[in-house]
Amino acid sequence: MGRPFKQFIEAPRVYSCGNCRAHAADHDDLISKAFQGRHGRAYLFNSVVNVSIGPQEERQLITGLHTVADVHCACCDTVLGWKYFRAFEESQKYKEGKYIMEKAKVVKDGVW
Repeated sequence: MGRPFKQFIEAPRVYSCGNCRAHAADHDDLISKAFQGRHGRAYLFNSVVNVSIGPQEERQLITGLHTVADVHCACCDTVLGWKYFRAFEESQKYKEGKYIMEKAKVVKDGVW
């Protein structure tokens, strides 16, 4: 299969996969730190890199029913969070197309 291509984020503050340290998100794409994941606190991002998206499924989350798909590190296949595809409640529509990265699954790299 070969080695996966890794995108390097040229930014001072970066979130990386906690397992293999592949860059996952730029701090400037962070929307909120006030989210809950499967393993505790989580971050909401506009965009992420070096990930693959699993199959979509409907999941009942704290804020209601959503269509989501797990987000895996493209380098080591660790599940880092999920992507929101659809929110069924009007008040949650702002999440569509955004990504959750679990704090327990990512590390901060760079100058903080």
